[in-house]
This record gives sequence, C-alpha cells and structure tokens, in this order.
Amino acid sequence: MFSSDAGSVLTRDDIRELINQSPPLLEGLVNIEQQLQQNGIDLTLRSIARPVTPGYMGAAAGGRVISQVTPLVFDENNCVDLIPGPYIITFNEIVHLPRNIMALGRPRSSLLRCGVTIGTAVWDAGYEGRSQALLVVHNDQGFRLQQNARVTQLVFLRLTSDAEAYHGKYQNENI
Repeated sequence: MFSSDAGSVLTRDDIRELINQSPPLLEGLVNIEQQLQQNGIDLTLRSIARPVTPGYMGAAAGGRVISQVTPLVFDENNCVDLIPGPYIITFNEIVHLPRNIMALGRPRSSLLRCGVTIGTAVWDAGYEGRSQALLVVHNDQGFRLQQNARVTQLVFLRLTSDAEAYHGKYQNENI
C-alpha cells in the first residue's frame, strides 16, 4: 500500500505506483524490473562526456559558467574505456517529481568497488528533467562502462508538506 507518512523513504511498491500515474514519477526506463530496488530505482547511462573548459561559480544568483564538454563515443559493444578523471554523465530516465517528493542519488556499490564514484545534487520537489551527474574514475587502471548500465540509485523521500516547485535553471533539462 502507498505510504503517506511524511519523511518516509518510498518503497519499490510506492515507486511502481507513482510510475503508473500521470505524469509518471519516471519515464524512459530501460528495464523496470531490473531497475526497481527495495528502496529506490536505478538510473541508467545514456551518454558520457569529458569537461574540456574551466567552469565558474560566482556568489551572485546566476553567476555561473558551466564547463563545456566533449561527448565520448561508445564502441561497437556500446562501451567506452575511461581513463582516470572526471566525466559528465546523462541518464536515460526523465524524472517528474511531485511537490511532496524529493530525491537523493547514490552510486551503485559495484562502481565504488571498482574505484569509480558518482556525485549528484539534490533532486528538488517539482523538478522535471533528464538529469546529469559527475562520474569520477579514481582507479589508476581506468574503467570500462557500457551504455544503459545501471549506475546510480535514486532514493525518494516524502516531504512533510508540498514544497514550492523547483523553478531553477535546470528545470526540463535534456528533454
């Protein structure tokens, strides 16, 4: 049964129910049965790019310059070999968060065991879009990654009340 307790983490059944609503909590899933977890859902890799210019973060609102990136090309096996360093990844899934749910992303433990991590920001209530994250290869030997691989688990938290919907720069990104 769908939990309405504020501050609770959504379960597999809660997430499935919200995916079946309109708009769906997530769309563009590669394989819902593989991606649904006990306490979240795995996001999959759509594309990967390497930052090639410096960025800037100023103190004033809007005072930022995002690094330019160069997309990497997957090989004939839909894989890419990564040398140590930072990458910007884009997920396949489009997220539609209602005003009473936020989300946090964590790297899958298999990545961590290979010396690879993923950094994400908070998915604010009301956010809609195909998100991006920072993937960092710390392993001196590099890492091989296949397109559509499950890389991040998104965990959803119910808020104590409806929040003002996200209206930032990244609303509706990549869709």
